[in-house]
Amino acid sequence: MEPTTLNTARLDLRPFGPADEDEVFAICQDPEIQRWTMVPSPYERAHAHSFVGELVPGGWRDDTGYSFAVRLGSGGPLVAAVGVHVHEAFGTDSYEIGYWAAKEHRGQGFMTEAVTAVARWAFTGLGAVRLEWRAEVGNAASRAVAEKAGFRVEGLLRASLHRAGTVRDSWVGALLPCDLGLTPALPYLPSAAD
Repeated sequence: MEPTTLNTARLDLRPFGPADEDEVFAICQDPEIQRWTMVPSPYERAHAHSFVGELVPGGWRDDTGYSFAVRLGSGGPLVAAVGVHVHEAFGTDSYEIGYWAAKEHRGQGFMTEAVTAVARWAFTGLGAVRLEWRAEVGNAASRAVAEKAGFRVEGLLRASLHRAGTVRDSWVGALLPCDLGLTPALPYLPSAAD
């Protein structure tokens, strides 16, 4: 897929590129990002270099992942990252979203705004049927963003996250096109329990 740029009232979202390396490296030194996300720990310069120069362009090129640098306005500081990846267990119409926010830009609604914009794009641009969110149990900030963006927490997955030689429990939630007032790519027939 061709790299895509998105805009909201306050934010510009575009694919990461080599010019973002310094900011990514600095932001990912935050112990909270290393604790709760899948970024390597310790986070080294080579990780940032590989992320912006190889992983992100490769994901867009191969249609396996779409990562956005979230900036405050045009040319403003990097405030967050949002990525959507093909959910390998379910095929090419189901995706998983992940995100982190720079410490100094948390609590201002930027993350929810960016996640909502990327979710809408996933449904309209990728034809996603389901957008899944997962976070390690205890990551209350990630859960709050997901819920504010409209995700429904569906449960707990035992031993579902592999980190640092361990497996950990995660929360799982999902967003469907109809949750955002969008027409789904495929008809949805919910169970009678809904």
